[in-house]
Amino acid sequence: MSYTTQQDVLDFVEDNNVKFVRFAFCDIFGNQKNIAVLASDLTKALEDGVCFDGSAIAGFMHVEESDLVLRPDLSTMCILPWRSTEGRVMQFFCDVEKPDSAPFGGNCRGFLRDINRRFKRLGLTCNVGAECEFYLFENDDHGRPTRVPIDFGGYFDVAPLDAGENLRRDICLTMEQMGMAPQHSHHENGNGQNEIDCHYAGPLKTADNVMMFKQIVRAVAASNGLHASFLPKPLPDQAGSGLHINLSLSMDGHNLFEGDIAPDSIPGSFMAGVLAHSRELTAFTNPLPNSYLRFGCDEAPRYVSWSRQNRSQLVRIPQVRGDNCRMELRSPDPACNPYLSIGLILAAGLDGIENRMELRPPVNKNLFIPSEAVGLGLETLPTSLEEAVEVAKNSEFLHKFLPEELAKRYYAESLKRCAALKNAADPAEYERIHYFNAI
Repeated sequence: MSYTTQQDVLDFVEDNNVKFVRFAFCDIFGNQKNIAVLASDLTKALEDGVCFDGSAIAGFMHVEESDLVLRPDLSTMCILPWRSTEGRVMQFFCDVEKPDSAPFGGNCRGFLRDINRRFKRLGLTCNVGAECEFYLFENDDHGRPTRVPIDFGGYFDVAPLDAGENLRRDICLTMEQMGMAPQHSHHENGNGQNEIDCHYAGPLKTADNVMMFKQIVRAVAASNGLHASFLPKPLPDQAGSGLHINLSLSMDGHNLFEGDIAPDSIPGSFMAGVLAHSRELTAFTNPLPNSYLRFGCDEAPRYVSWSRQNRSQLVRIPQVRGDNCRMELRSPDPACNPYLSIGLILAAGLDGIENRMELRPPVNKNLFIPSEAVGLGLETLPTSLEEAVEVAKNSEFLHKFLPEELAKRYYAESLKRCAALKNAADPAEYERIHYFNAI
């Protein structure tokens, strides 16, 4: 059943013993936040929204203009099945507005929705899929996370090398309970590293799914006495974790990525736009200082190039058929804000279409071997968050698509992150507390 009216929601709450309703949203970096409303006050909250202090959220508002309002998207309503069945907990994902209902520049759900509408005006339907990798670590005797992975398994291993089989099963079953559609699950390259993929959907639905997926993984891991980490590079000697973004375009029911892709076709121009702006996107798709330890190794790209099948490329075209035909962007990591990242990737592709960019020839080499890139003249992704922010700040493309209020605050907060880590008395301990334990 689709819950599209306030009365639908109120009837569901009464019929299902719901006592608490979480109004969830995220900050500009994609960290989930929420406030719980008692079911007895839900009618007023649905009608008026929920006011909160925007100055307490990094990158949102100043103290002198602090009030913001949460407006729930009723279509995202779901029960949190890991919470007690007595006095159930329900959740919405919300948009953020100013008190006078004016748009708020930091509302990243709204940004993604607006970008998707521009594709619809061109007669194009976007589908997006996300492949999310994460690590599972043991907790110590006090329940605090350690950096001891739960197993010593590798890619596609099974028990006893893979100790995460049952936990991945529980995650997938929980996803299904909540209306999500898990597709694949397996052990990844790193010790204790896992991947679970969800079926593709529209851009906003997929971004919501990424947020919900991370919430599910953390909850199921915690219930098993484990710590789930989405840090891009939690262990220096193991594979980094990516959030590979798969995109396709359809027109009149036909997948435009199916078959050969002409350099000047719509999908060719879309890919050309993503490649042309990939350096400018990196501050958003890879938002932590730790993110830059992943590039150039462990199937994470360093060079701005594309190819078919080749996993050493920034963009690859998987060897698939029919509705599964797509392009895959391999640079993003799971620490990113999925609304902002997917929105900007789509905006880059849209810029390519609108400016009729032509896709350059593929690079059919293994670029994880440094000598293979010599003489090709390929651009590289930024090597640090500071460099990525500088590239973004000078981007005409981002100035055109990204709300100025959001951009300024994002760059400022990113540089604060860099400075705080550099100035810490013990950078490794700072990263453990602020990122490993939290991301």
